[in-house]
Amino acid sequence: MDTISLTFEMSVVLGLLLFTVVLFVSEVVRIDFAAILVMVLLGLLSQFPGLGSLADVSQLFDGLASNAVVSIIAVMIIGAGLDNTGLMSKVAALIMKYGGNTEARVVPIISGTVGVISSFMQNIGAAALFLPVVSRISVRTELPLSRLLMPMGFCAILGGTMTMVGSSPLILLNDLILTANQSLPASQQMEAFGLFSVTPIGIALIASGILYFMILGRWVLPDRQKDGDATSGRSMKEYLKEIYGLKTDIFEISIPEGNTVAGQTFDDVIQQYHIYIIGSAYQGKTWFAPVIQTEITAPCRLAVLGREKEVRHMVADAGFILHEKLDVFAEDYAPTRSGVAEVVIPPGSSLIGKCAHDVVFRKTYGASMLAIHRGEQTLSLVATEDHEPTQIGEVPFRAGDTLVILSTWEALTRLTRDRDFVVVTTDFPQEELRPKKVGWALLFFAISLFLVLFTDLRLSLCLLTGAVGMILTGVLDIDDAYEAVSWSTVFLLASLIPLGQAVQTSGTAAWIAQQVLVLLDGWPLWSLQAGIAIMATIFTLIMSNVGATVLLVPLAVSIAVAAGGNPAVFALTVAISTSNSFLIPTHQVNALIMGPAGYKVTDFIKSGGIMTVIFLVVSLVVLNAIF
Repeated sequence: MDTISLTFEMSVVLGLLLFTVVLFVSEVVRIDFAAILVMVLLGLLSQFPGLGSLADVSQLFDGLASNAVVSIIAVMIIGAGLDNTGLMSKVAALIMKYGGNTEARVVPIISGTVGVISSFMQNIGAAALFLPVVSRISVRTELPLSRLLMPMGFCAILGGTMTMVGSSPLILLNDLILTANQSLPASQQMEAFGLFSVTPIGIALIASGILYFMILGRWVLPDRQKDGDATSGRSMKEYLKEIYGLKTDIFEISIPEGNTVAGQTFDDVIQQYHIYIIGSAYQGKTWFAPVIQTEITAPCRLAVLGREKEVRHMVADAGFILHEKLDVFAEDYAPTRSGVAEVVIPPGSSLIGKCAHDVVFRKTYGASMLAIHRGEQTLSLVATEDHEPTQIGEVPFRAGDTLVILSTWEALTRLTRDRDFVVVTTDFPQEELRPKKVGWALLFFAISLFLVLFTDLRLSLCLLTGAVGMILTGVLDIDDAYEAVSWSTVFLLASLIPLGQAVQTSGTAAWIAQQVLVLLDGWPLWSLQAGIAIMATIFTLIMSNVGATVLLVPLAVSIAVAAGGNPAVFALTVAISTSNSFLIPTHQVNALIMGPAGYKVTDFIKSGGIMTVIFLVVSLVVLNAIF
């Protein structure tokens, strides 16, 4: 191999790499802006004499239209479409049914599921689809999102090593092997790998990743909520207590068959025990805000809101069954779907002089009224420190009354368009779920998946087909699509692409590889393989994994032949090791989860550093045990 000398241009690229790492680690500026800054510097430096090949300014911003970036945009839109139908909420509910509320059970289920899915589709796609699922689980279990997203993201990356179509380097590997065979003697010709040749390696890596977070997660995962995150803030219980003095919580009870309250109305029970019946379930169907004149049919389940002491008294007195936690109603009263809100009766409202019973409030507006705040007074069914229980359903409304209601966000969104109310609460997801569109959403998701797996179309086109189809069929509108895209993630990745290209085209990557080979000269075969794996790991942090694979596979094959090793194993070592990208958020998946979880670069260095070592050890051991 010809000797490569360090040039001035290479030195500039190395300096830019060091500058980028310093910006990322120090976070003196936001990481997405740091990437944009480096891209601009790269373009400006290329105008100086002797640095013209650093970057082609006419193509400097092509990263924004790259296959990877457009694919990320499309998969975010597809994920939002599936979420808009309520499908992701159902997936979250299913995971919680088997995983409960504990981190030790939730993390393995989420991570293992995403790992398996990402073995057949791009890992960024699997991670993006599960991002809303994990967000809902975080809200309902009160586990910080920062403790759930990193295990999910890391396992999405690891899942790409389970099949030969799980990641771009593995897809590319067989073509590179065929090319390398042209220069090898017949006795050293390499056979192409089958679809599941790498599956044992992928399974071992996913298992090691899950075990890592189960054993060391409490120490290596950050325990924080992102400022302003929808999953942070006060719970419904805390809010009602602090603002209105209502010391209440939500409980789920069962009324057994043959109970004496059968035939009575919900209103009879409400008035007798001074609790709110906010939900009912009968024969598999649930009602979020049941009409209080409805007769009770046993057996059934009720969601009630009230003081714990009074609820337990009611259960004992009436022969009901109190459940330890919400089960049937868990999804209905998750903060992602419903919550407490305030609406004001404005002057001129047609409701003035009428009461909640007159207008059949629950049936008409799909919400339960918890209290009326009038001047300095709060009227409610539940006693407060200052006031006795009040039958608020019979209290006529006045102009200026603030109604405290428990509503789904979908129903509250409709109230914002009702002239009889002024919705004071603004911090809620103002979107309407479209469950009737779930068929269209699944159809276009399936079409995208089919195109990805069984055609040679570019990934971005396959995924955009699904995204456009969802918009055309009304699963989500174009404004929803724009809002679904994390533009900070898009610019972070698009801005780093020119730097990766400069590392490769300037010869810097080849020079670094040469220095490593000189260092490894004369080492044992196993250490050469380990050195190749480490080099691939480093390269994939500073350039595309495809670029690292194209550059290093021929080098790895040459080293194996010269040292008497198996060239196919060395080539596979490169393709597997380019998935070892956990140290900094340059990988697409890491960039995706960074914003929602509020991660810092140091979080990736801390958690990803150990994961990087585990990946190297496990992959090399299993790879050599099998091949």
